[in-house]
Amino acid sequence: MPELQSDKYPVSIQLVSLQDGQRNVLNVAGEVISKGPQLYVRYEELQQSPQGESVSVRTTVKISGSELKLIRHGAVQSEQTFEAGRQLPGFYRSPYTQFNLSTQTRKLDVVRKGRDFTVSWDYDLHVYGELSGSFAISLHIQEEPKS
Repeated sequence: MPELQSDKYPVSIQLVSLQDGQRNVLNVAGEVISKGPQLYVRYEELQQSPQGESVSVRTTVKISGSELKLIRHGAVQSEQTFEAGRQLPGFYRSPYTQFNLSTQTRKLDVVRKGRDFTVSWDYDLHVYGELSGSFAISLHIQEEPKS
């Protein structure tokens, strides 16, 4: 059986999140790892803890076919899965709280142009079975030229 080729390259990432009319933009450096039909986008972000300190969270976005999985490790651990038209389970854990959640995805689009791509998805977040918020997220991923 032939070995799957793995391709890894640096990228710049712009994440735009829209929730209840509030827009947040995060610009970070990251990397893309391409393994066969699956893409993994990895980056690190700093978040504020309830005590006001900056804590590091490593995020991996796994894109495979019509499914997207968002996995966070570090000060926060969470997993959310998105697939258009489906409600899928996930979880969130931090030193201060933990709960199960689910995502009801309305739309998921992946547009790829060579090594650059845009991923966008709209979803409702449910916590303890109750609607917690509606989100529209887009990731713009652009290959960084080799220096």
